[in-house]
Amino acid sequence: MSATVVQLNESKKQIQLTGRVLAEQKQAFHNNPLPDLNERLENLERLKKALIAQQEQFCEAIDRDFNGRSRDETLIAEMIPSIQGINYAMSNLKSWMQPDRRHVSVLFQPASNRVHYQPKGVVGIIVPWNYPMYLAVGPLVAALAAGNRAMIKMSEFTPHTSALLGNLIESTFPRDLVAVINGEADVAADFSSRPFDHLLFTGSTAVGKLVMKAASENLTPVTLELGGKSPAIIANDVPMEDAAERIAFGKALNAGQTCVAPDYVLCPSDRVNAFVDAFQDAFRKMYPTLRDNPDYTSIINERQYGRLQDYLKDARSKGAQLVEVNPANESLEDGCRKMPVTLVLNPTDDMKLMQEEIFGPILPVVPSRGLDDALQFINQRPRPLALYYFGYDRSEQKRMLEGTHSGGVCINDSLMHVAQDDLPFGGIGDSGMGHYHGKEGFLTFSHPRAVFSKQKLNSGKMVYPPHGGPLHKLVYRFFIR
Repeated sequence: MSATVVQLNESKKQIQLTGRVLAEQKQAFHNNPLPDLNERLENLERLKKALIAQQEQFCEAIDRDFNGRSRDETLIAEMIPSIQGINYAMSNLKSWMQPDRRHVSVLFQPASNRVHYQPKGVVGIIVPWNYPMYLAVGPLVAALAAGNRAMIKMSEFTPHTSALLGNLIESTFPRDLVAVINGEADVAADFSSRPFDHLLFTGSTAVGKLVMKAASENLTPVTLELGGKSPAIIANDVPMEDAAERIAFGKALNAGQTCVAPDYVLCPSDRVNAFVDAFQDAFRKMYPTLRDNPDYTSIINERQYGRLQDYLKDARSKGAQLVEVNPANESLEDGCRKMPVTLVLNPTDDMKLMQEEIFGPILPVVPSRGLDDALQFINQRPRPLALYYFGYDRSEQKRMLEGTHSGGVCINDSLMHVAQDDLPFGGIGDSGMGHYHGKEGFLTFSHPRAVFSKQKLNSGKMVYPPHGGPLHKLVYRFFIR
């Protein structure tokens, strides 16, 4: 039997499994539509214990999927935020679940207004390959905290991690509470077309449009965590060592395969050379070698590696100057998918790397004529998922915040806003819609149900027909003004 036939058969099985599990979860939710606090806390605690118990297995599985993923990056960027997110949700869930009391106009007194937060039902979660554990667990934590059931579609590009998470979920939860679906792109397309009560997708803008279109057929609400070209602005007077070090960390983490990685730098034109020198120094201190350095991560697969090499070839052919940051001057060929960070000087708008999200260790450096010029450059382009500003002048920080739109912002840092449990994470425009993390995750996967309540005394009779009497005239006099 050919590999293609085997794959088609496996896809058919996974698609059939998706339908069965979705029906089971919908029935289970119907039978238990409002899990109490203790049940939700128990589910989160079970997930936490299972993840901690298998942390080394996750490091090994992700390393195998990447053909070289830093163990410490997996612990720092996937395991720690997953566990801390669970801890934060467990500490605050009781208060999140409390109904909110709202104002009642005197016209409707005596009565009360409250907002009750109900689970939506069955949540679908589509996971990308770049942080396969964290970007599955983060939405799952929010879905369970809100009292939902969840189905997780893992990426076909991380088979070892996908299998490990599937086994963990299967041994931790009943299938009608949480389930993992694996398979190729056809399984993902089928998954996004199912009538979930909410669907969260993390991935590219192009695929996000397809997911939203498929979900619209069922009127399924979506949260889209996309990407885009996240800029880093360097101010005229910030110490270059400070800015370069923090940008280098954000760009080199996971070899730049991060949706909020700095995509390009807007640097004052008279400081470009200083930035190049400072970036090289900072990178060299973090990664003195690359090829056999366990701290430096590989490109996920040949397809992505080829795409990134094509960006560099295109930029070189169009006049860019490429500065390869390879501290030990090592050969990285012969099947090695590790790529040095390459700074691209003199980039132009017709280059592919200035038109598409880079998602790898390539960093264009765009010269600017000051903050106003940098803000204009950003605002002429689609709204990014993240924006980074490096400068200590508070008035300029304020100008940057008030003069731009982006999903999130770091001032004098990169990436770290994503790890803040009490900040929402999400995009705007081309970089996505909706938010999760912390309380925003609970709210995203909850239905805010408005409840207006009164008892025996019925003040509403004042507006019942027949109309035109003195009581109605009095009501109009006092309330239409």
